Amino acid sequence: MIKVENLSFSFPQKELYTNISFTLEAGQHCAFIGTSGSGKSTLIDMLMDPERYLFDGKLEIDPDCTIGYVSQFPELDNTKEPTVFEYIGERFIQIQHDIQSICAEMETSTDLEPLLEKYQLALDALEAMGGDDFESHIHKQLNLANLMKRRDTKVADLSGGEFKLIQVMKEMLNRPDLMIMDEPDVFLDFDNLNALKKLINAHKGMLLVVTHNRYLLNHCFNKIIHLENREIQEFDGRYIEYNFSLLQTKIELQELAVAEQEEMERNDTIINNLRVIATYNSDASRGRALKARVRFQERLEARRIKAPFVDIKQPAIRFGMDHEMEDATVVKVTNYRVAFDELLLDHVNFEIKSTDKVAIIGSNGTGKTTLLRDIYKNNQDAIEINPDAKVAYLSQIQGEMLTDSNTILEEFIDAGFKTYDEVRAYLSNYGFEGEIVNQKIASLSGGEKNMLQLAKISASQANVLLLDEPTSHLDTYTQIALEKAIADYKGAILMISHDFYSVVNGMDYVLIIDDKTIRKMKMKKFKQMIYASHFDRDYLETEQKKRAVEMKIELALKDTNFELAKGLVDELEELIKLL
Repeated sequence: MIKVENLSFSFPQKELYTNISFTLEAGQHCAFIGTSGSGKSTLIDMLMDPERYLFDGKLEIDPDCTIGYVSQFPELDNTKEPTVFEYIGERFIQIQHDIQSICAEMETSTDLEPLLEKYQLALDALEAMGGDDFESHIHKQLNLANLMKRRDTKVADLSGGEFKLIQVMKEMLNRPDLMIMDEPDVFLDFDNLNALKKLINAHKGMLLVVTHNRYLLNHCFNKIIHLENREIQEFDGRYIEYNFSLLQTKIELQELAVAEQEEMERNDTIINNLRVIATYNSDASRGRALKARVRFQERLEARRIKAPFVDIKQPAIRFGMDHEMEDATVVKVTNYRVAFDELLLDHVNFEIKSTDKVAIIGSNGTGKTTLLRDIYKNNQDAIEINPDAKVAYLSQIQGEMLTDSNTILEEFIDAGFKTYDEVRAYLSNYGFEGEIVNQKIASLSGGEKNMLQLAKISASQANVLLLDEPTSHLDTYTQIALEKAIADYKGAILMISHDFYSVVNGMDYVLIIDDKTIRKMKMKKFKQMIYASHFDRDYLETEQKKRAVEMKIELALKDTNFELAKGLVDELEELIKLL
């Protein structure tokens, strides 16, 4: 259906692709992954409208291939007020209306031939969408996503997560040959994320989905396209199997690198000895031997294996703080209440200690962001912040904490850095190097903007962090780096997140929104609740064993014990088969 061959493309300030090639074929559910800013969204734009771009290479799309698209940032036409059914079935309803109009016109017209042609075209379009079964198809999708109860609700009254699912359904039911989705999971709660998983797995057509969500990656796709360092790698299989393949390659490359390093060190010793001899013996044969050894060393350097997909540099996220607070309450909420058109939260009471790491969990639209923002603003009697607390805030609305018209350098000068050189040195730890620091923040990807927020929070040296969906838009490598930074942090964290892995890997306990109030839940019970509703019965135990084996492999590689690492890889492979 789609073939890309030796494609190269650059922006004036950045080279994105160098001779990349891949194919998409009927029936494939493909995950499109890669670090933030690597060019995934640009490549999607290129597939949808190749005429807009000047590129080298070939981009072949079957002329009969229809493409559906779900945007990373869906927008609703506020001039219309459709119900959920009317929104999903808009095209179907329009075709039905066209058929009725044509039939009415045929009753009075004397020139039937053009009307019969229009009538047949409309019938063909209706048939392509599933014909008169279209309404039952909508109901089937709504039931699959547990949204049948919202059938006659105005779309404007849906939560953001529900609207994203409705948009996915609408595109799927239009039956495009290829459906492209750009981070459809962002900000979805656990139930909506599970609904998205069901919709993806039930879809019969070809899918290309940009996602960093590890839950979807592990459960929805049979092909991986990985874009990194201007190159692309294809893998036919599940994401968990792709990661396993990368781990095997990593072990092989590290073992080879150690052997090559030893060979180069031996060669260095020989070269040094030959140079010493050459200082007191000018024999020509000695000089030729030295030159030959130097050329051999250069060849060794040149043939070092470069593996852009195996050893991807993680950002060095570190949360420090000016001063620690010994066993103190840093945030206290008493009888908090919030209402807009309806009551969202009432009788909310909790407190956060100076070293607590806590996740707020609840469905989309239940008031989590409003609560976190109110704590940050600290202008309500129901909220008390310890006077020794220094609070930093990451917003899911990135424009709240970043100025789009600033360059990256200007943003950090405004944040208190003294010189541009100081900013450049600091941001290199977060993956911002070279000319990108002169770009306007408005031009950055969602992941890059979230990364800048994390860099600003880290620089603030705060002892209380309020994080609203910090993993949204972040690639999986940065998510793992963030989890490590959270684990190492000595202060308090209150985090809204729908990313199951970030919650269970980094938080001490959760605050669950239930029946318009909040209750505390231990992490063990939370894990059991999520696994019971979203995973097979033995998944939790197998996942924990897998994680333990992976940690053992990491330690073995640090010790360059490759035989142990290879033995553990066999054990890991058996566990992956169970997941």
